[in-house]
Amino acid sequence: MGSFSQDFPFGIMDVVELLHLHIRRRQADSAYTDCPFCGDRRGKMNVNFVKNVWRCNYCGEHGGMLNLYARVNNTTNSEAYREICDALQAGDTSWGYGEAESTDAYAGGPSREPHAGSRPDTGIPQAERAGPQEIHQTYSLLMEMLSLTSTHRAHLRSEKRGLSDEQIDSLGFKSTPPYFLCRSLTDRLIKQGCRVEGVPGFYLHEGGYWTAKFSSRTAGILIPAVGIDGLIHGMQILLDVPFKDKDDPPEKAGTKYIWLSSSAKNMGVTSGSPVHFIGNPFARTIYVTEGILKADIAHVLLNRSFVAVAGANNVAQLGPLFELLAQNGTELIIEAHDMDKYSNEMIAKGSSRIYLLARQQGMECRRLTWNPNYKGIDDWQLALRREKQQKEGEGQNPQKGKALFCQEGKGLSVGLLDFPHRRYRFRIYQLCFDAGQETIPFAFKGIRDLHKAGYEQPPASEYRLVCDSELACPEEWKDTEILEQISAHYGNQVPEGYRGRPLASSDVVELDDGTGRRYFYIDGRTFEPVRFSPFLVKK
Repeated sequence: MGSFSQDFPFGIMDVVELLHLHIRRRQADSAYTDCPFCGDRRGKMNVNFVKNVWRCNYCGEHGGMLNLYARVNNTTNSEAYREICDALQAGDTSWGYGEAESTDAYAGGPSREPHAGSRPDTGIPQAERAGPQEIHQTYSLLMEMLSLTSTHRAHLRSEKRGLSDEQIDSLGFKSTPPYFLCRSLTDRLIKQGCRVEGVPGFYLHEGGYWTAKFSSRTAGILIPAVGIDGLIHGMQILLDVPFKDKDDPPEKAGTKYIWLSSSAKNMGVTSGSPVHFIGNPFARTIYVTEGILKADIAHVLLNRSFVAVAGANNVAQLGPLFELLAQNGTELIIEAHDMDKYSNEMIAKGSSRIYLLARQQGMECRRLTWNPNYKGIDDWQLALRREKQQKEGEGQNPQKGKALFCQEGKGLSVGLLDFPHRRYRFRIYQLCFDAGQETIPFAFKGIRDLHKAGYEQPPASEYRLVCDSELACPEEWKDTEILEQISAHYGNQVPEGYRGRPLASSDVVELDDGTGRRYFYIDGRTFEPVRFSPFLVKK
């Protein structure tokens, strides 16, 4: 059972057991469970049994142990106390507990912490976190001892990441060491005057020596998390083989990134999930995105300053950073989270919190959007670079037999076509995201996600007409060939005067050849015939 203080005859782990929350993994001072509020089944809810508090790192909900029980059972804190005591047959239920229990993520109501540095459920001692300079020194020397394998370098140079050898070296990426080198590497660090006690990732082995927490299961690329002060505050690992839970659905890719942490080990310490910064700390405009590697790549491509958080809702540490940026002269924060912020409520919630934190420091905040065919800002920028390189290599020779589109706002002239052709009228409908509007679960996703969201057909009332135009194409073309031409024409480089976004999944295209209108839902590179009511679309 969980730990408890003199004020409570039970602890938060007792509440977890009463609520039958699925515990995915345990650490030195906490456990990770499935969240009963957002329904995520990957163990994103952290339950701290030292402070008797909880927080879901996915949806951002948090509070104390009474609040957890009360919210799940739709009752008050007083009733929660009585019911828990009754269920556990512990404590005096004649008085109840006040309604003002703190719901702060780091406040546990009236409970008191056990003796500092101990793990209450197993007695495993935890080290006091080392200072920033000590952590930086240890990590810096560790990275000098490590190398980057050819496989990892090839991945970072691949089309997916797009980095050059010079950029890879300057960003300081290294490969994780094998397990059998952990002790000798740690010994070398200690001999060079580095502190390892209190540095995340290091712990005291049962054999009496200090070592590092690397293994074959956590092998991958080490990514330094650098603060605005230029010091390395933590390390992330891009895993070679993502972690997957047995209950995860097949379509989930698994956990790709983990922090280098030793909180579950003797005299270990948690990573603390530090915020990453790259660029000019005195820049007037700062971009905020999710993911350290994403920020590094985007910085290289855009030459802009980036702040990266580990998780869209992990924004608590942005407050002090924004305060410092405001003092440095930053005027504008640009939120650049992935495009699923339009379909995922949890990511949208984290994005909104960035706005509030920026405004609290007197800074303006704007949302960055891009071609929704690309999830992240790094993916988008890499695609633009590839397209530019491709155009430079192809030349400008027009190809015969392509569709001819009318210019926006002008009629279609077909005098230049020297082959038998047909005229089509087409319209493009896109989901409408008005200010303050809730997320749309199938936004920029395929037909299966539309059906999962409870719709048999695309709901026209959520759409807006963004294009009403014409084209001419060879007579023998089928609908699919015409749709492919429209998709290419309204792709990354949209025509001048076009009012919509680049064509992407969840958009609806109408074709009209004079004999009838047909509607197609875009699903990646395929086009699914659907029913659609254009009279219901938003004006």
